[in-house]
Amino acid sequence: MNVRLYVWQRATAALLAPLVIIHVAVIFYATHQGLSAAAILARTHDSIVWASYYGIFVAAVSIHAAIGVRNVLTEWSPLSDRSAGLFALMLGIILAALGFHAIVALVLM
Repeated sequence: MNVRLYVWQRATAALLAPLVIIHVAVIFYATHQGLSAAAILARTHDSIVWASYYGIFVAAVSIHAAIGVRNVLTEWSPLSDRSAGLFALMLGIILAALGFHAIVALVLM
């Protein structure tokens, strides 16, 4: 792995750690309060804060996962670095598209 990808993957991991902790804490809070899915969606609807939070989450996950998959493919498959990179890039784009679609559907609409 080159240094640039190493730094990006470590930076996204450092960003994801608190985001995951907050996400899990919110899940525990919601379940302990007995909130239904409808109540949770009502609280997050039209919230720029939640859309931004999950937007950062989706971007970090997409970058982090794509780099990780690229590394695994490079080390364990017969694919060339270029082919593994293209596959990983497509995966990252798909993850980002699905994640941002979910944010728009659940928070902004």
